[in-house]
Amino acid sequence: MTALTLTNVNKSFGNVHVLKDISLEVDEGEFVVFVGPSGCGKSTLLRVIAGLEDASSGEINIGGQQVNLVPPSKRGIAMVFQSYALYPHLSVRGNMTLALKQEKQPKAVIEERVANASRMLNLEDYLDRYPSELSGGQRQRVAIGRAIVREPKLFLFDEPLSNLDAALRMNTRIEIANLHRALDASMIYVTHDQTEAMTLADKIVVLRDGRVEQIGSPMELYNNPANQFVAGFLGSPSMNFLPEGLLGEGQYTIGIRPEDLFLSDDGPLSAHVSHVEKLGGDTNVIAKIHGHAVTARLFGQHSISEGQELRFAYAEDKAYRFDTDGQRLR
Repeated sequence: MTALTLTNVNKSFGNVHVLKDISLEVDEGEFVVFVGPSGCGKSTLLRVIAGLEDASSGEINIGGQQVNLVPPSKRGIAMVFQSYALYPHLSVRGNMTLALKQEKQPKAVIEERVANASRMLNLEDYLDRYPSELSGGQRQRVAIGRAIVREPKLFLFDEPLSNLDAALRMNTRIEIANLHRALDASMIYVTHDQTEAMTLADKIVVLRDGRVEQIGSPMELYNNPANQFVAGFLGSPSMNFLPEGLLGEGQYTIGIRPEDLFLSDDGPLSAHVSHVEKLGGDTNVIAKIHGHAVTARLFGQHSISEGQELRFAYAEDKAYRFDTDGQRLR
């Protein structure tokens, strides 16, 4: 069964066309990530699905029911915000039970759902604390717990990790992945962080300027990007782009991922090293090739210094080619 179907959804604010003919499906139990640069429309799309913004045109179906005119509270969704949005005067237990009390759920049902959610999120020892007594990661877990207890048809996450530090982001990302497996629930997750998209998603929706650029699994998009934008957006460090004429091959653009560049004494690419990132397990070499900046990701530790002259080669079967409009050739 399909958890969500969008058909030719558009959204305009006055004369500004923000979402442009977006059509996609989210299957039952699927984890779908909307990703793209700031201003691409991903959060607006999430708000349209939630009913916090009205679609200018198009159709939104949740669980087989058209919900364009259905208020947010009746759509069977639960949303987790970037800002946590907890009530400071309520305890953790109070924040998690509020919506259930408003729905007039039986006391036994409320207690059971809160107990289950607290156990999943390791919040059992914090139920009587207030948000001001919690760390950022704990507050985010409370916000997630508040969504879980509602047992929605669809979970919506709007950049939930962006307020956390790097280590906490990774830990919470793992918790969300484990939660998805435990609940087997349909989830839509908005982020500008392509690492979050690659590690969490069953399916990624790449957005740019209010349009869908490509939809597919993380590895499908990484290995077979439809265009230069998708190729450059997914991957860290990002793909290198060089004019093919530089290699004596043609008039188009060649894309080479950093891990597909390797040192070679007789390689075709002569590079001047401008910066070296020594990460322990990897070494990132940032260099200039005829004025074009490239990054090579080398496995292990290397004695390379700024100002050094190197030669690189690349695997021909790992190279991508794009036309003048940025569309993939092969």
